[in-house]
Amino acid sequence: MPEPKSLSFDPIDEARRQWNEHGWTDAADGMAVVTSIVRADQILLARIDAILREIDLTFARYELLVLLDFSRRGALPLGKMGVRLQVHPASVTNAVDRLEQHGLVERVPHPDDGRTTLATLTPAGRRLVHQATRLLNAQVFADLGLDDDEQRQLFALLRKVRGAAGDFT
Repeated sequence: MPEPKSLSFDPIDEARRQWNEHGWTDAADGMAVVTSIVRADQILLARIDAILREIDLTFARYELLVLLDFSRRGALPLGKMGVRLQVHPASVTNAVDRLEQHGLVERVPHPDDGRTTLATLTPAGRRLVHQATRLLNAQVFADLGLDDDEQRQLFALLRKVRGAAGDFT
């Protein structure tokens, strides 16, 4: 799908102006912030998806592989993965199914708890997550159009929003 053409004006800024003009001044800035976050999410996910598509990954599966790669043993219970990634257990099961089909993870019984299944990163999974991370670091994460201080400020502000929403305690 081709990228949409760049506009000669900022449509979110125009929406904020309209919000103010229609008497919603108490919510205009909040609407502009939320809409900007949603649009930035769309832009960044499109960049990420384009990169990961080339190596047959989705962002959800990439996040799961990173979580396993960062774990001490390269293995975690599926339930714990859902909690850490803040997704529904069915989403974890689906992602693990797909990764397992591609030989990137394996399901193994937990050595101490027979009711628990671990997702374990395979050597192929470790190679792919490292490749994906190198690509994303170079093409997305290292250049967001903000300097280091701006990135830290934005992270702090968004963390505050997430905290106020009960995303973490």
